[in-house]
Amino acid sequence: MKRRALLLGALLMPTTAHAQSKTPRKTSTRKQVAKKPPPPPPPAPPKEAKTQLVPFNASVFPYRGFIPSSTKPFLDVRDGQRRGHTSLRGDVYWEDPTYSDRRSLLYLPPGFDPARPVLIVLYLHGQGATLERDVMVRQAVPRQIADTGLNIALVAPQLALDAGDSSAGNFWRGGHFALYLDEAAERLMRLQGNRDSGRSFNLASVVMVAYSGGYHSAAYALERGGANHRIKGVILMDALYGDEEKFANWFAARRRQAFLLSAYTDSTKDENATLQGLLAKKRIPFTRGVPRTLSAGTAAFVPTGGLDMHGDFVTHAWQADPLEKALLMIPGYAPLRAKKGA
Repeated sequence: MKRRALLLGALLMPTTAHAQSKTPRKTSTRKQVAKKPPPPPPPAPPKEAKTQLVPFNASVFPYRGFIPSSTKPFLDVRDGQRRGHTSLRGDVYWEDPTYSDRRSLLYLPPGFDPARPVLIVLYLHGQGATLERDVMVRQAVPRQIADTGLNIALVAPQLALDAGDSSAGNFWRGGHFALYLDEAAERLMRLQGNRDSGRSFNLASVVMVAYSGGYHSAAYALERGGANHRIKGVILMDALYGDEEKFANWFAARRRQAFLLSAYTDSTKDENATLQGLLAKKRIPFTRGVPRTLSAGTAAFVPTGGLDMHGDFVTHAWQADPLEKALLMIPGYAPLRAKKGA
């Protein structure tokens, strides 16, 4: 009887699990973390072109150093407080206004999209030029870039302002060209209006285009600028008035990654022949005539005509709008969705 009572009592006792199930559960006091909203989509490519003339810290001028391979100061003339430079022709140009303009021209064509592969064209104007009158209007560089329909950003520094001088200024300094490109990337990002585009501009390949007296700045930028890993190609537009060895050495070192195109009139015929001879000595093949493409390894020389063509060479060379046609020969850049128009 006592044993049955014990068994009955055991059956009626709640098990541990059963007892715990009746214990009220404590509700969690943790607050749910709100999910971060997704980042806003990147801005749509602009329907209109963007143009800006902006002073650079790493500008080509002012320059108060020495002329390369000499102890002669660049500013070798004084008149009271004024300083000036004597050009190769013997003309004196004063620092203000000839060598004091820090501005560069920036241009993004309609439909420019930093999310796609970006090409930067660095344009070096010739002697006796200003950015507004010559690069923008007479030589129509922004318009020719827009007419390609490609994803190209333009950067054009002011060299000697409206003067018969090809001095390279701060591009004579080792590494300064790389600093200039770094600043150009930041300025283009601000012009484009999207901070995320900075990476695209910093990594973009660069095609250097030199017209006439712009050759000297191009040669020194290639020789000591510190940014040859960025250079996809060089286009010389009746520009080879000297420094043939600098161009030959650059192409010999970088021909697997870059191209060289030199179109010329009788004005620079001899210098182009010299450059061809230097390449031949290095056993570097080249062609005479307009190439089909400007792919890496291409070296092409395009004779066009007489001296009378030089002044309008950027708009009329082997054909009309030669800069546009040359840029269209560079592979790897698909047309933009937005239609061209400057």
